[in-house]
Amino acid sequence: MSRFRLYPAPEQVAVLESHCGHARFVWNLAVEQQSWWTPRRGPAPNYNEQSRQLTEARREFPWLAEGSQTVQQQALRDFAQAMANYFRGSHRKPTLRKRGRSEGFRNVAVKPSDIRTVNRRWSEVKVPKAGWVRFRRLRTVPDAKSYRVTGDRAGRWHVAFAAIPEPIDASGTGETVGVDRGVAVSAALSTGELPSCPGLRPAEAGRLLRLQRRRAKAKRGGNRRGRLTAQIARVKAREADRRKDWVEKTNTGLARRFDLIRVEDLKVKNMTRSARGTVEAPGRNVRQKAGLNRAILANGWGLLVQRLEDKAPGRVEKIPAAYTSQCCSVCGHVAAESRESQARFACVACGYEDNADVNAARNIAAGHAVTAWGGVGLPKPVNREPQLTAPPPVAA
Repeated sequence: MSRFRLYPAPEQVAVLESHCGHARFVWNLAVEQQSWWTPRRGPAPNYNEQSRQLTEARREFPWLAEGSQTVQQQALRDFAQAMANYFRGSHRKPTLRKRGRSEGFRNVAVKPSDIRTVNRRWSEVKVPKAGWVRFRRLRTVPDAKSYRVTGDRAGRWHVAFAAIPEPIDASGTGETVGVDRGVAVSAALSTGELPSCPGLRPAEAGRLLRLQRRRAKAKRGGNRRGRLTAQIARVKAREADRRKDWVEKTNTGLARRFDLIRVEDLKVKNMTRSARGTVEAPGRNVRQKAGLNRAILANGWGLLVQRLEDKAPGRVEKIPAAYTSQCCSVCGHVAAESRESQARFACVACGYEDNADVNAARNIAAGHAVTAWGGVGLPKPVNREPQLTAPPPVAA
């Protein structure tokens, strides 16, 4: 996807919001139909049956017929693809969409004449019912057969053209790098580099906290609460933009500099699950776990590896993460005592000292699974301490 910022006129914003509402309405109806399916009731309606039902609904409801039929049909196609991904096991089951979240719609059968250049900085795309909507052209617009228009909670609109970008060629030097993802340091490299994902500045974080406290006291459904929600969304959008920008620049540099990139095999989705538990079995340290979840997500663990695999296909290897932070990258000795603190590693066997995250990244770059007994590929250690034995019997 190649995404650009849209700048619609006020009357065009109303049309875009209408398209989003229609697409959300059709999607939610499809989800509701699927939820009623049981083996006793027979199969759920497929895409062809739902398209026929959509045609009947457009004849019955004028407000739905005022929208674009292409946009509404594509919502059904997206749902059919989502269900296919769910049955394949690669994605979760589609759920209901809420206004203000996941706002967007897709348009297909895009022709080259539907995109035109205005000047050196601006271009326009033709949107059904809205006409020509301008967008900021920061790079070359790819040749695409479809595009998706999305809106976020900060009131911004984007258009993403469906085009598979060309992978980044390897450097050809044969170098391998290990990447250790962390909370204090976002991504430690085996070369010794410690890039960190930028977040909100102290002043911005303080403003976000004040806005959240004011919204907590505001009346639900009031205009004041709506304004505060929009202000909070703009601050959070700034943080997300910085994170995405850092991820793109970091993994582009890694894909260009190294032939092979090794990362930890982490299940980020499982690691960031809530520890709240249930009423019968409540969780423990819920607030601490919630803080850790926020820190993991703020450092872009999952997005970093996902975009690496997109830009360097076939050149990203996932290494088991067990004991990589406790293993010495020089002698291979594994001991929890070697990790003196979050930032310092001092091997109790050979005395090697280094940054703890860099040491773990070098273990990942080696590409070997670390065992708890002897380090990298070593057998179980033998206890060489002198054994206490009973004294020989004294002669009478």
